[in-house]
Amino acid sequence: MKEKKLDLRIRKTRKNLYEALLYLMEENAFEKIKVSDICEKALVNRSTFYAHFEDKYMLLDSLITDLIDNLKQDLNKKSISSTKEYYIEVMKLLFDHIEEKREIYKLIMIHNKNSIAMDMIYGTLNDVMMQRVKEQKIKEYKIPIDFIIKFYLGAIFNVGMEWIKGYYTYSKEDMITYVEKLLTVSFFIK
Repeated sequence: MKEKKLDLRIRKTRKNLYEALLYLMEENAFEKIKVSDICEKALVNRSTFYAHFEDKYMLLDSLITDLIDNLKQDLNKKSISSTKEYYIEVMKLLFDHIEEKREIYKLIMIHNKNSIAMDMIYGTLNDVMMQRVKEQKIKEYKIPIDFIIKFYLGAIFNVGMEWIKGYYTYSKEDMITYVEKLLTVSFFIK
């Protein structure tokens, strides 16, 4: 019982630190935020902060890792019957995930231009998609599967980033429909 309470306290402290960091990132670039600012906003002592994280970069890394783990869980829930269906499903899941956590993504990736976060998310999508294609034993076509994944992942990722930034006023459903139309290339037909 005591172990559960400790785990709950740890999760609560981390959540408070995440929220404090995100709040501060609304007003300031990440580089300008100090650990003392985060502690003050989260209502925790510096010793508590350092019991959980080495520095503010580890806090940001942990926040991004939690986002990515959540995205991985979503991506691994679906089964696929074709490569085309999978890309469409990945796009839907990515957009749902972004929509649900839009403000966090905006703060980390747009306002603070954190390319590390973008690289981590892109890498996660690539790894999950490659693993899934290998598990499904989808045969290679005239173009190697890894090239196809990079090509379509780049498109999906960039469209998603433009959507987060607010440059696209299209609805999520419209964007998915557009991608479905673009994925009618013959090498997806079995």
